[in-house]
Amino acid sequence: MQAWVIGNWKQNPATSHDVNALLDDLLTAVDTQEQANATGCQLMVAPSCIHLASVSARLKDSPVLCAAQDISAHSANTGAYTGDCSAQQVADAGATWTILGHSERRQYHQESHDCLLQKMTHALTQGLGVIFCIGETQAQYDAEETLDVIDAQLAVVKDLLAQQSELTANLSERLIIAYEPVWAIGTGKVPTVQEVSATHQHIKQTVAGFADSLDSMTVLYGGSVNADNADSFAADPMIDGALVGGASLKAESFLAIADAFRRATS
Repeated sequence: MQAWVIGNWKQNPATSHDVNALLDDLLTAVDTQEQANATGCQLMVAPSCIHLASVSARLKDSPVLCAAQDISAHSANTGAYTGDCSAQQVADAGATWTILGHSERRQYHQESHDCLLQKMTHALTQGLGVIFCIGETQAQYDAEETLDVIDAQLAVVKDLLAQQSELTANLSERLIIAYEPVWAIGTGKVPTVQEVSATHQHIKQTVAGFADSLDSMTVLYGGSVNADNADSFAADPMIDGALVGGASLKAESFLAIADAFRRATS
């Protein structure tokens, strides 16, 4: 199975100058090292919405894909929704994927099951692939509720399959699950590879139970992934890649993570 390494830039960098500097470093390194051309690992970055069009234009002729960090739940195209960007708009700006359900969106914007179901429907309607984030909080982890929390969050996929059959014919190619324990995102705390592997196995089995066509779901790990620990995650067959935060803001560390997964799939 192909590995995926996706950089979520979040609200970084602040200026167009710094975005271009990061892209210069990334594209120079990709070209020099032929990282993204190597069989087995697909690279993608998700800039902030304000930089999406310029980043996608720079990446157009490169092997690096571009994703949005979010889309509107209210409309797939246009409407009176001040501050929102629709799936059609981000696709027109050059994105081919979107991140949905990130824990920061769930926490700061109170995104619900119904909201995420609507966003996923809009994304697929407009031809965007979805990187769907799930994961438990520290309190839920301590209470050994991880799998229950994940099952509740994955119910969005189950409901999508039940309601939108015309959109889900090739869902295994248009959906990636990213398991990100909330307590590990940007904290330096990292679960053991064995814990992540067992959770990924549960996710794959659960999604496969929704539909036979999802029996080979891609599941990424996110949460303080860096160049130092990437090899250990990449070595586990249940972990199909990484959704990377801070380490994606430097080309060297981002490509080191990608190289770990490339080597593991070769």
